[in-house]
Amino acid sequence: MRVMGLDVGSKTVGVAMSDAFGWTAQGIETIAINEEEKQFGLDRVKELINEHEVSKIVVGFPKNMNNTVGPRGEASIAYAEMLKEAFGLPVVLWDERLTTMAAERVLIEADVSRKKRKKVIDKMAASMILQGFLDSQK
Repeated sequence: MRVMGLDVGSKTVGVAMSDAFGWTAQGIETIAINEEEKQFGLDRVKELINEHEVSKIVVGFPKNMNNTVGPRGEASIAYAEMLKEAFGLPVVLWDERLTTMAAERVLIEADVSRKKRKKVIDKMAASMILQGFLDSQK
């Protein structure tokens, strides 16, 4: 059984998946969502859960640097609750401070153009969130 990692934004959800052993995370895709229209991409999440036999979901939890929870953190909590209710799987909130910035830095250092970075940044951040979780389980 695999673990799914999600980097939840207001317009996209980056998706990463663990290998079967739970050792490594790979970015899978970016799902377009629309928070304002209450379109959260749950149909696609369900397809990925079934396709990859997911047993647990890790949702990035963007705390402020002073450890408080802001609007994006509250949105991640709400998304995690939605996932628990919809799929009945364990959902873990994982501190994701600075993962998007770290992913951007890696892509810049690899000389990836701004246009291409925009397409992969969310799934790369999801991969970094999931890898952090997987490493903590060893």
